[in-house]
Amino acid sequence: MNLHGRSFLTLKDFTPEEISYLLDLAADLKLKKKMGVFGTSLQHKNIALIFEKPSTRTRCAFTVGCVDEGGHPEYLGVNDIQLGKKESVEDTARVLGRMFDGIEFRGFLHENVEKLAKYSGVPVWNGLTDDFHPTQILADFLTMREKLGDLKGKNFCFLGDGRNNMANSFLVGCGKMGVNLAIIAPKELWPKEELVALAKTYADAAGSTITITDSVDAVRGADVIYTDVWASMGEEAKAAERVKLLKPFQVNKELMEKTGKESTIFMHCLPAVKGNEVTEEVFESAQSVVFDEAENRMHTIKAVMVATLGEI
Repeated sequence: MNLHGRSFLTLKDFTPEEISYLLDLAADLKLKKKMGVFGTSLQHKNIALIFEKPSTRTRCAFTVGCVDEGGHPEYLGVNDIQLGKKESVEDTARVLGRMFDGIEFRGFLHENVEKLAKYSGVPVWNGLTDDFHPTQILADFLTMREKLGDLKGKNFCFLGDGRNNMANSFLVGCGKMGVNLAIIAPKELWPKEELVALAKTYADAAGSTITITDSVDAVRGADVIYTDVWASMGEEAKAAERVKLLKPFQVNKELMEKTGKESTIFMHCLPAVKGNEVTEEVFESAQSVVFDEAENRMHTIKAVMVATLGEI
């Protein structure tokens, strides 16, 4: 499958077959790395890593993945370039596109990663925006395949802020891949209706379901329980309000038992605020696969770079 030259901004832009291809490639690259086999698909490629928001997993995954394949990553923090300040995003994109072969962007406005892709002339990868976090979804899907087998027909429950970038991304990703998704959140934090409607068209085509509810009883039968921080980066002022609103949606032992399945796994994109969205007991339990997810950020991000920029 040829994805060469494509940007990776949201899973909306990729077919289920293309998403499966990226997961297969990630699994292959992961196996090779474990065997000590490294590629050269990014040799002589220079990758710009733009970070408006700090990161552990995203930065390390892009850096290590790039180096593993022979490329050179260059970190560009908020004080390193003039992105959208003294210089427009469009102009910065055109400059970087002349000097780099690919660009990763992790920041606030989704329109900025879209502008980078439009004006740079090179593949651009979304490391997170306020609206979507597609590389995380690939890592989560790879982890699910490793732990549960085929994605299709699995029951996935996301609890917490139902309109954040993770919930948005799961609406698209689960819809496309035939995963039954339940977003369990207070009505004040439900996702936008137009995105839910779009996700349901994907789910209808894949033979799965999308449910938006404020009842934690919807976790019954879940194969995956997933949560995220209650206040995203830039929303710290709302933390106290969110704790009060979301406490009934905390992932704890009682909620995990509500699934009625001992095989249910717990997932979190990290970093976690233990005691808020998840208890220490669940986070450290045998059902928790959060560090497998974290590692899989590297393998799936490497796959995205190799598929869209590298020589396979």
